[in-house]
Amino acid sequence: MAAALAVAFAQAVDEDAGAVHPFPGVGVLMANGEHWCTASVVDSPKGTVVATAAHCVAPAGEDGEPGEVAHDGREIGELSFAPAFTGEGAGRQPLGVWKVKAVHVDERWTRWGEDTADYAFLSVEPDEDGRTVQQAVQEAVGGAREAPVPDWTSGYEREVTVVGYPESARNPENRPVSCSTRTAHDEDDPAMLYIGCAGFWTGTSGSPFIADRGGPGSPGHLIGVLSGGDTDVDSTAALFDERARALYERAAQD
Repeated sequence: MAAALAVAFAQAVDEDAGAVHPFPGVGVLMANGEHWCTASVVDSPKGTVVATAAHCVAPAGEDGEPGEVAHDGREIGELSFAPAFTGEGAGRQPLGVWKVKAVHVDERWTRWGEDTADYAFLSVEPDEDGRTVQQAVQEAVGGAREAPVPDWTSGYEREVTVVGYPESARNPENRPVSCSTRTAHDEDDPAMLYIGCAGFWTGTSGSPFIADRGGPGSPGHLIGVLSGGDTDVDSTAALFDERARALYERAAQD
């Protein structure tokens, strides 16, 4: 598949220019206050559910036993989510920082490290004003529904837009990159989705794969999240299925 170029987006809400982030529900998943992965708001009844990769929030198991450390050998730490994050250094959080209350991960990941289960759903706490993260995102775009609806029965070949935050070493302004392309079966593991898009370095794990997006007010469908890849051009994702749906429903009830 021909690689599609990744496009850096403008910052989420620029107080000087008044610009609005085209994907306000996508942001940085932070561990102990530092950029860790990418995550995104997904439509839910209470507006409190965020999707990311399982390896961002839980160690991979092996031979039926739980893992002990994260994928890079570090402690994961206390998790929080900053949608529409942008800026150098500590950056700006125009839609706030939302504390992760609970993490829901498939035991196929936590016991066996199966790549096809490398997705997770998080529930986040309301802010001090009682708003949910979904409400904050909707308010940022003028009240339109902006969180994509999860799709549990998607096929492997879809037109998608993938949005993620590369690590600050390669992305000092902490701006998201985006790529619109077509998914396919991964050649090495046909059970996984594949895209060819440049720029998805470390830090973009958990980036949403959004299909059917039509712009503000038409957020499309979330069919998976970025899991990994051998290069910054080759990326894979675990396609959402009924087991993913069960995790989502647990997170939605928190």
